[in-house]
Amino acid sequence: MTEQLAVTIERVDDIPVLIASMDRLGLAELADEYFVLHGNWRGLSLGKVLTGWLAHILSEGDHRLNRVEDWAAKRVETLRGCLDAGLRALDFTDDRLAISLDILSDDQRWAQFETALNRRTIQVYDLKPDRVRIDSTTASGYWQVTEDGLFQLGHSKDQRPDLPQVKVVLSTLDPLGMPVATQVVSGEKADDPLYIPAIDQVREGVGRRGLLYVGDCKLMSLETRAHLQAGGDFYLGPFSLVQIPQETLDAYLQPVWTEEQPLTVVYRSRAEGEQEPIATGFERSEALTAIVDGQAIAWIERRLVIRSLAHAKAAEAGLHSRLEKAQSAITALNERKRGKERLTDAESLRQAAEAILHRQGVAGLLVLQITEQVAERQVRKYGGRPAETRIQRQISVSVQRDESAIQQAIRRLGWRVYGTTSPASELSLHQALLAYRDEYLVERNFGRLKGKPLSLTPMYLEDDRRATGLIRLLSVGLRVLTLLEHVARCSLAETGEKLRGLYAGNPMRATDRPTTEALLQGFKDIFLSFVTLGEQTYCQLTPLSELQLKILHLLGFPAGIYTGLADHSANPP
Repeated sequence: MTEQLAVTIERVDDIPVLIASMDRLGLAELADEYFVLHGNWRGLSLGKVLTGWLAHILSEGDHRLNRVEDWAAKRVETLRGCLDAGLRALDFTDDRLAISLDILSDDQRWAQFETALNRRTIQVYDLKPDRVRIDSTTASGYWQVTEDGLFQLGHSKDQRPDLPQVKVVLSTLDPLGMPVATQVVSGEKADDPLYIPAIDQVREGVGRRGLLYVGDCKLMSLETRAHLQAGGDFYLGPFSLVQIPQETLDAYLQPVWTEEQPLTVVYRSRAEGEQEPIATGFERSEALTAIVDGQAIAWIERRLVIRSLAHAKAAEAGLHSRLEKAQSAITALNERKRGKERLTDAESLRQAAEAILHRQGVAGLLVLQITEQVAERQVRKYGGRPAETRIQRQISVSVQRDESAIQQAIRRLGWRVYGTTSPASELSLHQALLAYRDEYLVERNFGRLKGKPLSLTPMYLEDDRRATGLIRLLSVGLRVLTLLEHVARCSLAETGEKLRGLYAGNPMRATDRPTTEALLQGFKDIFLSFVTLGEQTYCQLTPLSELQLKILHLLGFPAGIYTGLADHSANPP
């Protein structure tokens, strides 16, 4: 009798690393502790469902609910070995995932869960938070705008003001970029009022004061600064021209122009070890008062007046370009062309020229001169019309550069005022500028959140509660990405090593700052194979490469999270 041969193969790839990292966070355990399930919930616990779903999102770059069950069915033995021996593909139906999002949308329980997750993460990873960065983004979609709904029209950061949007505020720890507080609000809300609730969330979630909060000019409203000062925290951010008008900035800069104010040069280290000057600046102090919760508070604010050399150079080039465009456009007003309307009076010509100056932003830098010429023109006799002398008036405009005004404008370029309450002994002018320029950390988070691998946009959910739950779930995924990267980079920094083999086509290229995406890509094409011959089943895992073992070592995971899958899979699919 011939025995029947059956072969089944599952893709394992980066799933064990992702689930191990979430286990280290205690995601499943904390979710099961802080969220209440419906009485009819059966099968895999909520925490393990969320863990498996996040593994799918991070591995596949797809948050769609209807894709997860089929994905799980093709990897059921892998997921059983990583999550739960009783796991079934039916644990990941789109209905069950939708219920999970409804559960995550509970504001009170989410706040408790996020606080517990923060404190566990800080303890497990031995983080020493001292700096928090706050910023917001929007996610647009083809949703229906409803009264009091989550999806509303508003100022779009995606350059799509025609589409309804939802707004997400992230508070992240430097230098990881790890979220510690997530706000999901309707898309029409202004940013400024969201900062104080975000600060309060961080204070509750991290459980520490004396942190430095870094943000853009919306963080620097007097109300928010006073709130931070009253709570024992510090702040750093730039002022807008509304908060510090040009007249005030000119007063700050007057001693610089008279060469009475010495300037500090800020340098940045380049890859070659050279020191590159990037800015100059000085510091002054301002006494401030405000009312917080009915109590008057007073404090001294350090104001750092800094000129970015690169910004000043670019702004000067832009100014000269606009001056040239304005001069050309004004000169063209004098041209005589067929079909072109001629301006026949001085006032109309002046208004047209001044409109060009304002459009190019060079008003006050170019001097206009309107001239009028009167000439006699002889008209010959023609037919029955007698010869005559006509008076012809010609109006023209000329323009000249006001070099003195232009030089005064140039010396203003590139200057910006930053405010902070952090002591100079802990945050010098040099350190403050570099700290603010690390704003790319949160922008990178937004790129991950809205693009690959978290893929918030486009969002296919239209229910407000479920959209809120999804964004919160993705914020947990963002934690996983940032922590994996942080651990790997710290491990390399401790040994002074660099990691090779991450870059396709260039195996010798080395880096000491690998991204999580590159690390996870290194686990592609790992398979779990089952060969059944009669009643005997054989299980084999693709042998781990030297690079994969090295990455596991950097991340602090044993090779057993992979090799153990073959031992665990005693019951083949």
